Amino acid sequence: MLRFVAILFLLLALTPAQATEAGWALLREGGHVVLLRHAITPGTGEPANFDIEKCSTQRNLADRGKQQARKMGALFLARAEFTERVLTSRFCNCLETARLAFDERIVEPFAALDRPADEGPGAKAQNAAVMEEVRSFSGSGNLVMITHLENIVALTGRTAREGEAIIVRAEGERLHILGRIVFN
Repeated sequence: MLRFVAILFLLLALTPAQATEAGWALLREGGHVVLLRHAITPGTGEPANFDIEKCSTQRNLADRGKQQARKMGALFLARAEFTERVLTSRFCNCLETARLAFDERIVEPFAALDRPADEGPGAKAQNAAVMEEVRSFSGSGNLVMITHLENIVALTGRTAREGEAIIVRAEGERLHILGRIVFN
């Protein structure tokens, strides 16, 4: 019985690594869209004095998050087809992830990737704008969209860790997950 448990543990431990390798294989082909959850940020929710224009009023990347973002960029550069464009939420933790990981010249703030204020019409309009970007992308490189957990769940029905990349394609009203890459 102990041997069975050990084998099962090993198989479960290998699954994220195998999924990550499959994700890199997709990105080497180019032409894919990646939803990337921002790098590691301390705490949850934004402070009461939150102002989208002032990073000092927001949750920003932890030191570990900055290291994670740099690692993401190095791995995208080494293991994937070129990153053609980076669209990012205007929140500072997403902007900083984008700027540390990718060439700042290809980073564009995109309000539709901001954390939704509610689950009403505004959130639906944001999701529709993201879906339109995904549907219209036809580049030979990859498109990276840096956003928040709430947006990823709304668009895919699945969760993602901080700093996790999800390779997607539009399918109906949602994004279908093709692969995942976990950055430790």
